[in-house]
Amino acid sequence: MAGFYIASCVFTARFPELSFRIQDYVRERFGFTVVRCCVSGYKLKEFEEKMPEGEFRERWSRLPDSGPFSGGDRVYSLCHNCNNIIGETRPGVPAGSLWELIDSDPSFSFPDRRGLRAFVQDCWRSKDRMEEQAAVRRLLEKMNIEAAEIPERGGKTDFCGVSLYRAQPPRNPKLAPKHYAEGAAGKFIPRSPGEQEAIMRKYCRRFGSCPVVCYCHYCYEGLLIGGANASHLAQLLFA
Repeated sequence: MAGFYIASCVFTARFPELSFRIQDYVRERFGFTVVRCCVSGYKLKEFEEKMPEGEFRERWSRLPDSGPFSGGDRVYSLCHNCNNIIGETRPGVPAGSLWELIDSDPSFSFPDRRGLRAFVQDCWRSKDRMEEQAAVRRLLEKMNIEAAEIPERGGKTDFCGVSLYRAQPPRNPKLAPKHYAEGAAGKFIPRSPGEQEAIMRKYCRRFGSCPVVCYCHYCYEGLLIGGANASHLAQLLFA
């Protein structure tokens, strides 16, 4: 039985320093093998070139592109696409979230956010992952953050930023049809950048100036476009 952490190409390209801090934590605390993606050979050069030149690009290029993910292995990620693809292509391999892993760690040093009140934005890509949603809220509590809920929480959420208003990668519906074909009716219909921004701004009016915490890089992108005072959960945990 082996342990793997999928670092996520998209998350690492957006948050390179933060991603490597997380990778170091998972490697040192749990002894997991860190890999880039759930799929071998996926856009290797493209994402290498998106990393900042120097240390981060060199470290990323040295990571294995993926893992064997055999029955009995432990696989964790903060990428919902990767977890969904593992779930549908490797039914004998449970894929958990980084948040569940941190929640299970009694030695994790949680920053004290001193009673900050923040809305929680759940993600459509993980709307059926109740354990992850619960772990996110426990982590907020451990950081002394008061979670404010919106009506479309948990399994009711239909939000994943502007990613639902542009074409999805062709690999996703092929590898995870339950999530990205059968369960994606009316989604991934391309809209112009202007239309995307208008949709996000309308959605984010509900938050006003109150902080919003999300745990998906696509949700984070959309919240920022919509003008929300957004933070990714990883930023709060590892800042």
